[in-house]
Amino acid sequence: MADAARWRAGAGRLAAGSALLAAVAFLPWLSGTDPALTVLRARSADQAPTAGQLAAVREQLGLDAGPLPHFLRWLGGLPRGDAGTSWVSGTPVLPQVAGAAGVSVTLMLATLAVTLVVAALLGARTLSLGSRRLQRDRGTGTVAASLAALPKFLLASLLATVFGVWLGWFPPGGWTGPGSMVLPALALGVPTGAVIGGLLDHALPATFGEPWVRTWHAAGFPPARLVLPVLRRTLAGVLPQLVPSVVGLVGGAVAVEKVFDIPGLGRLALDSALAQDLPPLQTATLLLALLGIAAGLLVKALRHLLLGPALRDGGLAAPVPPARRPAGQLVRDCGFVLVAVCVAGLLRDPSHVDTAARLLPPSFDHPLGTDALGRDVLARLGHGALRTAGVALAVTVVSVVAGLLLGMAGAAGAGLTEVLSALPAVLAGLLTTAVTGPSAWGAACAVCLVGWTPYAAQTAALLEQERATDYLQASISFGAGPVHLLRHHLLPAVLPAVTRNAALRLPTTILVLASLGFLGLGEQPPTPEWGRLLAENQPYLELAPWTTLAPAGALVLLAILAAAGSPAHRFSGVRPRRTTR
Repeated sequence: MADAARWRAGAGRLAAGSALLAAVAFLPWLSGTDPALTVLRARSADQAPTAGQLAAVREQLGLDAGPLPHFLRWLGGLPRGDAGTSWVSGTPVLPQVAGAAGVSVTLMLATLAVTLVVAALLGARTLSLGSRRLQRDRGTGTVAASLAALPKFLLASLLATVFGVWLGWFPPGGWTGPGSMVLPALALGVPTGAVIGGLLDHALPATFGEPWVRTWHAAGFPPARLVLPVLRRTLAGVLPQLVPSVVGLVGGAVAVEKVFDIPGLGRLALDSALAQDLPPLQTATLLLALLGIAAGLLVKALRHLLLGPALRDGGLAAPVPPARRPAGQLVRDCGFVLVAVCVAGLLRDPSHVDTAARLLPPSFDHPLGTDALGRDVLARLGHGALRTAGVALAVTVVSVVAGLLLGMAGAAGAGLTEVLSALPAVLAGLLTTAVTGPSAWGAACAVCLVGWTPYAAQTAALLEQERATDYLQASISFGAGPVHLLRHHLLPAVLPAVTRNAALRLPTTILVLASLGFLGLGEQPPTPEWGRLLAENQPYLELAPWTTLAPAGALVLLAILAAAGSPAHRFSGVRPRRTTR
């Protein structure tokens, strides 16, 4: 069985990697534009090249032969350490990609450290309370949701301005030494750590409610003695979210790399894709896929170390005291403010341009100020609410369903998840746009292509834990069929945690859609969409902060409401079980 599972996982990795590399190889031909024209413009910025120049580029690169010969020639050179030469610069690809990868991996390690610290701080309070009283206080849920909703590129701009320019504590840009890692790692690690910390904060009470913990507590073990076993048991389910999320930043931190002018792998892949420079794009994509596979294998090894008596001796799960919603009055206030702002904005014209009223601060006529074109920020915020929340919610639902199905697919689904977990949404957006053209729903499809991976990883981990418990084995021994097990055991154990994860990631989905729109791959201007408001007003953060604070505040409010309204808050992660004797 174990050998068969390994073979299925390997087949899944091979199939996913091959499909991904083949799609990248066909990108210039899928785009509908002449690859020679794109490459020539990237070389010389010539907007009106002659037919002779285009013919010379086609002959030089062998474009008339089609994508397959290029792809096979590139694959054949890899065993010799030859990844080809750049179509634009004419330099060898491998040193260029290796240098960018070194920068991105270094930044990833710094981001991992920040992520662990933030997650530990958010989970420490619940761990301390649970070890003393075996019950839940939801105080950190609002904090986690708020931090998870922080736009990474906006946080990066704010950190660069305050700590880089005003205070001069760290370099505001470039990649010159260890000090250059601090601000980018904070911008990437704080929101990511909030997501992981929120999941940890949600999962700990379910562990404290398991019989083995209550047995230890009744036997007189001190609370401090329970902390490490409970944490070990809980981390086994949360760990699959940690490493892929951070590894995904290797290629997905394009916006932050742009803010800090970091020559990372994400920027290299994006610039190569925009220029249709295939050799570096294919090499960067292959490296990202290998990083995803390595992260998946690392998670599997760590989970084998964590899964032991704390899981095997879990026995029949017991109900946990009902969880309280986080800061109920605060949630009601957030909902009222968000609805009031959106309704007020709907009564105004979001497209009216007044060049004489550019970047005006908040006033009676413009309660949230105006943007760089003199448009009312309140109006654009209100009119963009339904579109922003609707598209992001649809993407989240599709991603969750796909993640659940592929997470239940076993080893084959795990291999697919590992490969695509490190694929930047920007690259998926380029592939999708090449077929569908730039549009809001094209960007949504691109996010769905990669957005299911964290839910699949979480589903697979939770199912593995659930299948190892005694009560499931007891149900099987009494003749329970697959449908009964799925309905009464597996889904109740998985759905609350996955739903909580989706609620925490909802603002991130909005921001990913925004980044695609900002790059011209998604929602097109002048559509009033929250993410676009953040992206197009980010350059004015220091001069006119209200243009970005308003949509950023709306995202935070939406995150708090999503986390509070999540069905996961009606469960503690483990449903009551009937003990069969």
